[in-house]
Amino acid sequence: MNGCWVYLVRCADGSLYAGWTDDLEQRLRAHNAGRGAKYTRSRLPVELVYREWQPDRPAALRREAQIKRMSRAQKLALAGLEG
Repeated sequence: MNGCWVYLVRCADGSLYAGWTDDLEQRLRAHNAGRGAKYTRSRLPVELVYREWQPDRPAALRREAQIKRMSRAQKLALAGLEG
């Protein structure tokens, strides 16, 4: 598989975390096992609320950066939650 996923998870405290991976299921398991990003380790469990396929790693990194610059309301709207 050449592409990557850009994803958004909602942490137990209600905060949102954006990331990218080439194996989404494995990455979510890692987050929930406390082996994911430092940010999510103290905010378990995390729930996947949005995912988006990108054709390659550079595209995924660009899209992740775009999402991270969004406001909370924009991220919630992207995930179809609220806004």
